[in-house]
Amino acid sequence: MDLNVKSAAECRYDAVSLGEVMLRLDPGEGRIRTARSFRAWEGGGEYNVVRGLRRCFGMRSAVLTAFADNEVGKLMEDFILQGGVDTSFIKWMKTDGMGRICRNGLNFTERGFGIRGAIGCSDRANTAISKAKPEDFDLEYLFGELGVRWLHTGGIYAALSEQSCQTVIEVIKTAKKYGTVVSYDLNYRPSMWSAIGGKEKAQEVNKEIARYVDVMIGNEEDFTACLGFEVEGNDENLKELNLDGYRKMINTAAQTYPNFKVVATTLRTVRTATVNDWSALCWADGEIYKASDYKGLEILDRVGGGDSFASGLVYGLMTTGDPEKAVNYGAAHGALAMTTPGDTTMASCSEVEAIMSGAGARVKR
Repeated sequence: MDLNVKSAAECRYDAVSLGEVMLRLDPGEGRIRTARSFRAWEGGGEYNVVRGLRRCFGMRSAVLTAFADNEVGKLMEDFILQGGVDTSFIKWMKTDGMGRICRNGLNFTERGFGIRGAIGCSDRANTAISKAKPEDFDLEYLFGELGVRWLHTGGIYAALSEQSCQTVIEVIKTAKKYGTVVSYDLNYRPSMWSAIGGKEKAQEVNKEIARYVDVMIGNEEDFTACLGFEVEGNDENLKELNLDGYRKMINTAAQTYPNFKVVATTLRTVRTATVNDWSALCWADGEIYKASDYKGLEILDRVGGGDSFASGLVYGLMTTGDPEKAVNYGAAHGALAMTTPGDTTMASCSEVEAIMSGAGARVKR
């Protein structure tokens, strides 16, 4: 498999993400509806991937996003700097102090436990990045002069607004013009698409974006809702997964879009909110590779598990060119990320590789 990834020597950045970064407010072990205090984090579907590439895998990364120029925006910048991600391409937008012009997004996230599922409650309309236009970023300088090996973006950003639908396509086109590999996580969120046309609009936008994507990522709902590919034979509640149905789905996706060099899907069976079975499949060069199974995976915080899968997959593809190794990097990294709180990874590359090699959970001292 040859993704034609540009060499590190000719590029300033290994990976750049395009998308929204929100302030995550977490009630810990409690519930949003009864909380009296929240722990603050940063997080966003696209950003989480490049943060993982930086903090876990040591790659040079930057974020293309926008913030309202106020104290909350500065807090978000500080979180990103702590994660080691370059903030040079953040667009700072003037705001009026009330959010009428633009604002910064909030995401309240409640961990599930046992029979009680996790809950996400977002407050993200009219955010700065939802209004950002391609000309708000110096794309020719970023992709043409500095150089970027890999661009990652996704369907959460595309769903923010009519403008973001257009911006994501233009940024991808510029990246492709300069030979940057593009990955895209479909990440379907029905509540977000409902305001701009629902599933019909999601398919219209994502089918257009798919024409420019090299590495397409998603779960079964994402591929069905965004691209119209269904997994046959799954039961309604995904208590048992039909692997043959998944293989057929990603084969069909690859045949429909011959520009896809890699197609990957996570496999999750939800036993309870805190116990899942977890794995993944990856298609490349007509072959399908399955990651190791993590059955009965105990989960502390499931949010960001798919993003950490994507960052492990991207790292594996960039550094090894081996899709079987890459999907195992992704599955192991995603599994580890769900054992810690917050959207973003707290794992190290050595921990990921130890899990890939079958290491157990004995105490280390």
